[in-house]
Amino acid sequence: MKNQLFSYGISMSKIKVLAILGFILMASQYGQAQVNSKKYVLPEALIKKFDTHFKTPLFDKEADINRLLEAHNIPSVALGLINNGALQQIRVFGNNHSGVPVSYNSIYKVASLTKPVTALVALKLVNANKWDLDEPIFHFYIDDDIKDSAELEKLTTRHILSHQTGFPNWRYLNESQKLSFEFEPGTQYQYSGEGFEYLRKALEHKFNKPLEDLAKELIFDPLGMNDTNFYWSENVDAARYAVEHDEKGNPIEFEKYTKANAAANLLTTVRDYGIFMSHILNGAGLSKSLYSEMISKQVSVKTGVDFGLGLQIINELGNGEYALQHTGGDYGTKTIAVLFPKSKRGIIIFSNSENGMVIWKKIMEEYFGDIANELIRKNLNN
Repeated sequence: MKNQLFSYGISMSKIKVLAILGFILMASQYGQAQVNSKKYVLPEALIKKFDTHFKTPLFDKEADINRLLEAHNIPSVALGLINNGALQQIRVFGNNHSGVPVSYNSIYKVASLTKPVTALVALKLVNANKWDLDEPIFHFYIDDDIKDSAELEKLTTRHILSHQTGFPNWRYLNESQKLSFEFEPGTQYQYSGEGFEYLRKALEHKFNKPLEDLAKELIFDPLGMNDTNFYWSENVDAARYAVEHDEKGNPIEFEKYTKANAAANLLTTVRDYGIFMSHILNGAGLSKSLYSEMISKQVSVKTGVDFGLGLQIINELGNGEYALQHTGGDYGTKTIAVLFPKSKRGIIIFSNSENGMVIWKKIMEEYFGDIANELIRKNLNN
């Protein structure tokens, strides 16, 4: 396995859909954390999921991280480091597939990291006075499954971006396999990919163009995200694709999606997504008031964790710091992006492995120390 280091700028150096919402859903899936002011105890299953059992400083030697990846059957990891508000460094280790080394421009499917992109498309349209956060969505689109629902006329973009729609995560998980409101929009938090797909359809009806074209015009082209696509096409270089792998390190047969999904399946590189997250860290090209809404609490998820418009907010990490965060996980791929706005730092971690989460904690602790420890603690605390 090879480590590749790249620097930028003056100061820079059918697949199982899990739709993971960060460590929060992982905590509920793997057990309940117990917290008090003196001691924090993680459940055994979570310890196993996030403990690398690797005491050596990770980046002292290239061989160390290669050894760690091999120990956990992880083919590759790609890291994007943000300092002083800009993508400063890219580090990549391992292989895309079949001995093909990973590179700074390897393409990963990043699952739910698609959602912040869709959110920013909508917010940029709001910023241009072409869309309204609080206008009912039914003015532009109505799904047949909910056309007679009493809650229909209450649903807004704000509810969608902050996961307050009342929708399930995906309708196919329901016994009826039909979309429905499980509570009144705006009254509580419930993570939903369906909400983002509903928004996509509304935007496409309003502007008479596909989501991918809106994203290209508003985000991808202006930021130079030339390797980012919502689905497979001739523009995607399959030779650079970081193929998903199972728990044992075996490649998974993957599906080449050919239609946009506003909540999942984005194809991108750590470089492109690092540029995207740096853009968000520096105001996202929005007015001060709209940006403030984006990164402010719209709904509480649990103690210390809120949701803004498109991103989680992890509060009170020490020294006045907080985090903006999102994660993505499908079977065989695990991704996370975290920003620390006060210090203008951040990190993006992509891995083409079902075991990819195990290295998140180790990597973030080494780069961010106590702040990372508190971030992880608050994420895992139920």
